[in-house]
Amino acid sequence: MLATFSAAGRLRYDLGGRDEARKGNEEAGVETTRRSWMKGALAPAAGAFALPGLSRAVQAATSEYQRPKLKITGVATAMVQVHGPQAHIRIYTDQGLVGQGEATDAAVGTPALVEGFKRFLIGKDPLNVDAIWEQLRRSGIFAGAQGGQFITALTGVEIALWDLTGKALGMPIYQLMGGKFRDRVRMYCDSDMKDPDGEEGARKMPWIAEAGFTAMKMDIDDARDPARFDRVNRTASNGEIDRMVRQMRKVRDSIPKAMDLAVDMHGFYDALTGKRVAAAAEEFRLLWLEEPVPPENIDAMADIRRSTKTPICCGENIYMRWGFAELLEKHAADIIMPDIQKVGGLSEARKVANMAEAYYIPFAPHCVVSPVGTMASAHVCASVPNFLVCEWHWINHLDAWKNWVKEGEIIEKGYITVPDRPGIGVEMNDAAARKSQMPGTAWFNEKT
Repeated sequence: MLATFSAAGRLRYDLGGRDEARKGNEEAGVETTRRSWMKGALAPAAGAFALPGLSRAVQAATSEYQRPKLKITGVATAMVQVHGPQAHIRIYTDQGLVGQGEATDAAVGTPALVEGFKRFLIGKDPLNVDAIWEQLRRSGIFAGAQGGQFITALTGVEIALWDLTGKALGMPIYQLMGGKFRDRVRMYCDSDMKDPDGEEGARKMPWIAEAGFTAMKMDIDDARDPARFDRVNRTASNGEIDRMVRQMRKVRDSIPKAMDLAVDMHGFYDALTGKRVAAAAEEFRLLWLEEPVPPENIDAMADIRRSTKTPICCGENIYMRWGFAELLEKHAADIIMPDIQKVGGLSEARKVANMAEAYYIPFAPHCVVSPVGTMASAHVCASVPNFLVCEWHWINHLDAWKNWVKEGEIIEKGYITVPDRPGIGVEMNDAAARKSQMPGTAWFNEKT
């Protein structure tokens, strides 16, 4: 049942009679061609997203005879190396619209996997995002479509499809996902800091506060710690734990009292060490202690959580809603942190967040990608009620970050304002981004 608003404010219901709906629009002086809809949808937010404009947009976008008819004509990838390897995916259409997505961490296999996806994607309607995602995932049941590189590559494709859908309909992704709970998305700065006691700490910690971040993260794992007795096992010595506690105290005392502090162990330790560090960290009232043990054994994570008052956060290496179902059912985390650029995509991340909401668990995405992927993540963060904070991990790559997209800097005083522009809302600056191109790889349709 479709609703249309006339200028007189009357509400008409179309139960399938297109002529009646068209007549009502003509009486109201509303032109409903796709051209007029796109013109209105691309206008400034104050006009296009006011209630009458949004009503017309929804009507046009859901009317079969006015829906944009697109076909995928090509798919291409580019690999970059900044904070680890990232894959950028572009999907091309017969009407000239291009969607862009990004995948991370397990992205090294993305170009070959996307080349395999291409045979299925060509000719498809890109607006059927979830259906395409599900068909590709099911087709890979014997190819590793339970996680890892397969799902990471599929994630990048899914994000590009959402960007394309938003551009085709003239709407931001958050609107297509049901609207937003917040206009701004709170970000935390991962300090990427080796030594808080030295020059690096003295330089970075004041900068983080001055930049307006209300939360930061530090790492306390160190495989080269001289107090480490064994390079293979995961048990930390007393000396290592003393060093961890000393560094946490240094940072906690050096940043504003109101700033939240998260601490990452990167899953490099065993349950015994995780329990001891979590107990020792209780005095610092951390925002969370991240991945004290590897992600494979959820029972071990749950055991650590039950042993401490320190909030436990994990999930960056867990894939899709099925992986998070066990984590939530076993109450293994106080906070979940799926990586939206490899968990399965924007729709999948939102499903995971909504599952967590049923357990009253906050959603704090892991995010180490460029402004393209970060802004895509921001649309999801805006669209769920239990969002806590999202990661920013480019403090060591400030020039690349600020120039990566044509819109320039997207973080202001520790927050991202979610744009009302269609799709993701930012466009890659190829000249700047290509400076980080991974050697020996193709740049979209160009060869090295």
